Amino acid sequence: MGDNMGRRKIGQITKVRLLLSGKRSGFTLLEAVVGIALVAIAILGLAQMFTLSVMNNMRSDRITNATFLAQQQIDIIRNLTVDELTLLASSPEIVLNEDGTKLIKDQLIDLNSDTKSDYRRITEVQPSGTVWKVDVLIFTQEQFSTDRTQLLANPQQNRVKAKVSTIISR
Repeated sequence: MGDNMGRRKIGQITKVRLLLSGKRSGFTLLEAVVGIALVAIAILGLAQMFTLSVMNNMRSDRITNATFLAQQQIDIIRNLTVDELTLLASSPEIVLNEDGTKLIKDQLIDLNSDTKSDYRRITEVQPSGTVWKVDVLIFTQEQFSTDRTQLLANPQQNRVKAKVSTIISR
C-alpha cells in the first residue's frame, strides 16, 4: 500500500510541474489550422496535376485519331490503279467500286457517329509521270470553314493535327 501511495504522489507532482511550466499535450488551434492549410495546398496541387494530365490525354487522343485517319487514307490510295490515281489527281472525288464507295479529297468525318463531324481530312495528289506525291492532312473543327487552299498553304499555322505524306510509284 505504501508503494501505491508513493506512485500517486509522484504522479500528482508531475501534473503540478506540467501545469506550472505551461506545457500541455495535444495541438493548439493555430497548429491545427496550419496543418489543414498545408494539406489543402498539397491537394490543390494534385488536383491541378490531374486536370493537366486529363487535358494532355485528350490532346493525345485527338492526335492519335487524326494520325489514324491520315494513314487510313494513304492505305486506300496505295491500292489504287494507275487510272484511278490519275483520275483522283484531277478530280475532287472518285468512285472506287460498284457499291458506290467514294474517295473524297476534302471530307468531314464523324468519328463517333454522333452526327457531328469531328475531323476534316484533306488529300492532295500530285502526279509526276509514273509517280504520285500524296499528302493527307487532318484538321479539327476549328478549321471546317477555312478555305482548302489556305489550309494546304499553311498547315502548321492552321494547327494541323496530322500530316502523312508518301510517294506512290507504278
